[in-house]
Amino acid sequence: MTTHPVQLSIIVVSYNTRDATIACLRSAIENAPAGSELVVVDNGSSDDSAAAVREAFPAATVIEAGRNLGFARGVNLGVRHATGDYIVLLNPDTVVLDGSLSTLVAFAVARPEFGLYGGRTIRRDGSTDPSSCWGAPSIWSLTCFATGLSTVFRRSRFFDPESLGRWERDSVREVPIVTGCLLLMRRAHWDALGGMEERFFLYGEDAEFSLRAARHGYRPVIVPDAVIVHDVGGSTASSGRKMTLVMAGKVTMLTRSWAWGRAAVGIRLLLLGTANRALLEWASRRRSTTWRTVWRARADWRAGYPRAERALFADADADAAGAEARV
Repeated sequence: MTTHPVQLSIIVVSYNTRDATIACLRSAIENAPAGSELVVVDNGSSDDSAAAVREAFPAATVIEAGRNLGFARGVNLGVRHATGDYIVLLNPDTVVLDGSLSTLVAFAVARPEFGLYGGRTIRRDGSTDPSSCWGAPSIWSLTCFATGLSTVFRRSRFFDPESLGRWERDSVREVPIVTGCLLLMRRAHWDALGGMEERFFLYGEDAEFSLRAARHGYRPVIVPDAVIVHDVGGSTASSGRKMTLVMAGKVTMLTRSWAWGRAAVGIRLLLLGTANRALLEWASRRRSTTWRTVWRARADWRAGYPRAERALFADADADAAGAEARV
């Protein structure tokens, strides 16, 4: 009896990352099951990304959005054009290592009880990049952020619980949040969940998606033999701007996932943590102004998306903190 091969759709959302996107796609298709397809959503790039991808991969489906849709809307658009039994999200600033997508799909087929799958990310020097997954936010984790304990005791299981401690992502383990730089799911399950929440523009949408999936009975899991190299934040033009977007995403995730009163407390803790870090930057005369930038922009991010998107992207030519610049 001949079985139908598993079909995989590789979804990449790009924004002005032409060369990195082509390198990502090449590594992905070389390390995916036979018959996999490439689906690329170009978020209004000005570097001829779409044309370059079509030339390098004539069989790829390339969708030109015409503007920066952000990550969630870009991903959902790509999935609507996908035909595979499984979909995998990849950042364009990643490189897939030997056989990793094949390994991830094989694990998902063999262990369907999990339903949502991630892998292990490493940096260019081979060290572990822990950002392939995170713990769920809580009042305690946000209190640690507000007081600076999560910074002083970075990767402490107690004082920095969202980091998941010093676990090197080197064993199969269920986790609260699988990040969108490498995320695999069966297409039917994706559709049942309704895809990514399009209220988000950038950052936080994968956390909300994972937590929502868990509420529907899925069990996000890390598969350590599925490995990518991730050039973390490589295309973010400003650390302050990037962190402002991260905070907008966190606020939106809290308001979408928590009860109103709890979310309000969480947002106040985010504001307090930002204020304390901005004050420390000022008092220590640090060259970095990341947190002072975030504090000055608090009126723009503390309401979350979509208000934050309108405020932070009022200028159509705002910097290149597009859908590929993710942590």
